[in-house]
Amino acid sequence: MAPEWQSYFGFDEPYDNQRDAIESALQVGRANGYLAMEGACGTGKTMAALTAAATLIREGEYDNAVVVTPVKQQRQQFVDDIRTMNAGRDDPLASIALVGKRDLCPYGREDVFPDDVGVHDRCEDLRENTAQLVDSDGGDSRSVASVAVGNEPDEIWWDPELGSKLAKAARPDSAGQQQLQHEMLSTAGATSPYQRSQPRAPEGMADGDEPLYCPFEADFYARNRGSPVDFTIGEESVVTAEEYLPAAVERGTCPHRVMGVLLEHAEIVVGNYNHLFDPDSRPLLEPVLNDRTFLIVDEAHRLEERVRDLLSGRVGRSTLLRARNDLNTVLQWANKTDEHRQSVRDELASHDVPLEAVADAHAFYADVIDWLDAFIERSLDTEAGNGGDGGNTGETATDWRVNPDSLPDRDLELPLRDPETVEQDELTGWAEQQGYTGKQWRSLPTVGAAVEATIDALGLTRTPVCAPVGVLFQRWWETDHASYLREVELEHAPKDERTVSEPWQAQYTAGLVLFECMPGETLSQVFNELGGGVLMSATLEPLDIFSEVAGLETLRQSRPVVERSYGLPFPEANRASWLVDATPFTARNRGNPEENSNPESWNRTRDEYGHILRTLGRSPGNVLIAMPNYREAAWAASYLESAVDKPVLLDQATANERTEELKQKFFAGGPKVLVTSTRGTLTEGVDYDGDKLHCCAVVGVPLVNIGSPRVKAVRRAYGDEFGEEHAFEYALTVPAVRRARQTIGRVIRGADEVGVRVFVGRRYIPDARHSVFEYLSAEEQSEFVRMTADFLDQQLSQFWRTQENYTGRRNN
Repeated sequence: MAPEWQSYFGFDEPYDNQRDAIESALQVGRANGYLAMEGACGTGKTMAALTAAATLIREGEYDNAVVVTPVKQQRQQFVDDIRTMNAGRDDPLASIALVGKRDLCPYGREDVFPDDVGVHDRCEDLRENTAQLVDSDGGDSRSVASVAVGNEPDEIWWDPELGSKLAKAARPDSAGQQQLQHEMLSTAGATSPYQRSQPRAPEGMADGDEPLYCPFEADFYARNRGSPVDFTIGEESVVTAEEYLPAAVERGTCPHRVMGVLLEHAEIVVGNYNHLFDPDSRPLLEPVLNDRTFLIVDEAHRLEERVRDLLSGRVGRSTLLRARNDLNTVLQWANKTDEHRQSVRDELASHDVPLEAVADAHAFYADVIDWLDAFIERSLDTEAGNGGDGGNTGETATDWRVNPDSLPDRDLELPLRDPETVEQDELTGWAEQQGYTGKQWRSLPTVGAAVEATIDALGLTRTPVCAPVGVLFQRWWETDHASYLREVELEHAPKDERTVSEPWQAQYTAGLVLFECMPGETLSQVFNELGGGVLMSATLEPLDIFSEVAGLETLRQSRPVVERSYGLPFPEANRASWLVDATPFTARNRGNPEENSNPESWNRTRDEYGHILRTLGRSPGNVLIAMPNYREAAWAASYLESAVDKPVLLDQATANERTEELKQKFFAGGPKVLVTSTRGTLTEGVDYDGDKLHCCAVVGVPLVNIGSPRVKAVRRAYGDEFGEEHAFEYALTVPAVRRARQTIGRVIRGADEVGVRVFVGRRYIPDARHSVFEYLSAEEQSEFVRMTADFLDQQLSQFWRTQENYTGRRNN
């Protein structure tokens, strides 16, 4: 008898590994636990997780499932698999795929907003204005947070008739509609019922000046905050922005609000990591997250890095200036007349904030800016005096003031404490010396929110930022110094010297950074709030280490955490897997690539790797060579251009459009060599299926810069948490090997595909000094064969002779 879950499985029969994965996920789901699953390409992880989720929902164990993945291509894969699962069912699982507000706002998509205003900020302002206009009590202090989808009000405070009136006011009258058709706002292939220009409130609907409002938002209130579209507009009851965006636009309702309404009624929600882990994006998803939610985390090997970025905070110097000026705007208004001062005091008092607190916050931000500028100058004096690398160049520390171009043309991290020591940062220490107390730091979010409300109430034309800046400074004060590193970040962004006030600003954009070193605690909290789930990737091994750093280990005390690993299911005869024993390709051994551009001047290590690269590049078909970084990729590509008889493409750290063009060029036409960085964007999340790739080689272990202050801080934090003996391993080695394994996984994506997988460098050899062999999966350890570089050419030739029946284009 077929198991119950088989009725939800989207295909005829599961693979053996897939069957075990489904049953394992069901087992832990019913026990409110988590499954950490490594599954190589071909395991069917996506359908396995969805099948388990659908079964648990329909059994009544869970109300919904939330899927998060950082890869756009994978989000589409989940959508496709849900549709496959729903096909032919009388009771399809209502599902929705989420996108960001910027992708949904009709005005933002069509560049109607002013150039100097961000889509998100302008949208929030329009929502605020619209909420005030439809308030049935005529109130003027309604906050966006209180009207957000998912924050159910105690009572209906809005008047649908007012919303309808506003929406109609933005439509052209019937007599002029044909004439104005070309001026109607259109986007995503749909035409809205509103004119392209942003409307102002009709006369008499607002006190004083008629504010701008959003007719799409007004229509949302006219419909009692409901959606005019449902899941039937989506293929197999799965709605994506391709359906709900144009459908909402045509009906004149805010597409983002429609998405918010639908997600609250969806059984499966597909989003990205931001929706679950980013404090700013999570409110959208919050209403559907509880202990009856089944979670699916895809590409889970990226959790640490991605969530660390999401939990870190940054405030740029320019934003800090804006926050100071927000406060100054209110203070100047109050100083105009006694009447102005009283109106400001009254508005601030409604938020329990005295005017004096605004003056104190203004002084604080002004002092912080002065401190920041002085700190940057001192740091650049040191950088110039040391030549940027600790060695005296003979230059004076003031040369950069005369010639800013002499400053390093790269981003600079300036830590505010020793990254390897838990101690107070310089900014906090300075503030204490100046008499700024913890009470003042903690008051900044409240003061900022009150100032923003006052600016709005006074009708001042300004988009304030002081509230979110205040939140970051509160976190700066309250978070510990073991889990967070505080820094000044100088992002290299050259500008015209005539447009800046300080010489260093011609080279850098400055900001304060609160860097999260230990995301595991937050991850554990998120997982513990939900019912259970699956965390999966093709490269999670070693699973015990993953469970520790991802916060699963702390859950074992109260719920089960199960680990499963599934190997590559395709015929082993179709692939060659080798470990090439060569001198470790470390910076010390290889030297500077710019100083080794001429083969005649190569040292022994580069000469050895030149031979290996040439042999690999001459392998039949398309060849992908991943170097430890982009500098080494440029060196390898430069050499290969004259060493192989096929085109050589070099991937560099460029815009997404350029990378996509390069990828398509690699796929088209005859065989080529593509050289990139293992830490680049072409080594993960790109499907080299079919006949797109025949040989993939990873050269060296792609460790990040171990001298970076952030890396040092992470290593120290991991040492405190997991033991000093594991610090380097957990923080650096394991993530690097996962990167390498992801890259190798680009070749062999199907049962009929043929290809070669190569790890190059002695550190991949078992029992070698600093060997990373133990971090490969059990299947990889048993399958990859060790050889010296002298045998590589012979083995390649022999392998491809055994594949003479392969019909791909490797020799075309």
